Amino acid sequence: MSARAGLTVDRITRAAAALADEVGIEKVTISALARTFGVKDASLYSHVRSLQEVRTRVAILASGEMNDSLATAIAGRSGGEALAAFADAYRDYALKHPGRYAATQLRLDPAKIEDTTAVARSIELTYAVMRHYGLGEPDLTDAARLLRSTFHGYISIEAAGGFSHPRLVEDSWQKAISALHMLLEHWPQSAKPENPQEPETRKP
Repeated sequence: MSARAGLTVDRITRAAAALADEVGIEKVTISALARTFGVKDASLYSHVRSLQEVRTRVAILASGEMNDSLATAIAGRSGGEALAAFADAYRDYALKHPGRYAATQLRLDPAKIEDTTAVARSIELTYAVMRHYGLGEPDLTDAARLLRSTFHGYISIEAAGGFSHPRLVEDSWQKAISALHMLLEHWPQSAKPENPQEPETRKP
């Protein structure tokens, strides 16, 4: 039956990504995916070993898509302009593809992603934006964590409809990014900062 359904690992992954955007990554199951193809669960297991593999593949797919958007957004930009472009592209992807975005936040087994460059590239893009601010370690990691947590927290509340004040959510977002730029320009650096390092292969 899998042959008639045209099943491939890529088709299964993209179907899982689409389903995740529709119902949430936590509700993506082998049975739900099988129903989208009109086959039994066993047909999918001929192509993927487990649900965890499917979720990992969705995370890698989404990271690649998001990286492409971020790279395009920051090309030719630096400083506050690059930070704003990066932030807007990040938010845009997360809101348009909530299930895919949620997959990028999953804790993945390093052994399962060692052959992909998606995670490393996302870190490199973040640090490319941060380079303007001239931070060394550990300040670079601290600042990158602040950006990630601010973006994720704001987007999560926005997506859940948690901002009830009449102030436009977009205006507050732009003000927050401007504030982050000002903070990075005047970062309270550590007494003995380490030299800037190449990005690690782990998220900040």
